[in-house]
Amino acid sequence: MITRVRRAAQAAAVLATSLGLAACSTGDTSVPEGQIDAPGVDLTADAVDGVDVGHRLIAAGEYELAVKSFNRAALERGKIDVEILAGLGSANLGLGRLGQAERQLRRAISMEGAQPEDWNNLGVVLMEAGKTVEAEQIFKRAFALDNGESVAIRDNLRLALAKSQNSATTPLQTDDYKLVRRGSTDFLIRPTP
Repeated sequence: MITRVRRAAQAAAVLATSLGLAACSTGDTSVPEGQIDAPGVDLTADAVDGVDVGHRLIAAGEYELAVKSFNRAALERGKIDVEILAGLGSANLGLGRLGQAERQLRRAISMEGAQPEDWNNLGVVLMEAGKTVEAEQIFKRAFALDNGESVAIRDNLRLALAKSQNSATTPLQTDDYKLVRRGSTDFLIRPTP
């Protein structure tokens, strides 16, 4: 009995919703002649570069989508260059995939055109993996390549030095490292307790 009442109530709700939506319709469902695509799409416009989309997705915290975007950019370019590897490494760092991020960022810094930000991001991966001594050396390299201009790289180097000096005596209270991408945006990676 209760099941029948419940089903009847659900059917009534579906009917009311359908009628309400039908009332909202203007009645004109015709498509202009010759239009086969969704309205508002400019098919003649150039597509946005997958690397730019990947960086935007990282900024939005959508790391999995960023990986897909960087992979799509590699397919479009027909090669994996330093910019794509660095982006993939940064996105994988955001996903917590430290092994993949380390491999990709190491490949990126070994290529011509590597930026100080790529070295910094590798240092962040190494710090997250507990490789403090190597991370310190990577941060020093990033700081030198950047001529000391990036505040994020300087802060990361300072934190790595403090952590390596305090590792034998007392644990450092802060483990905040900044993930930097090319451009003016800084990303902050905080390890979860």
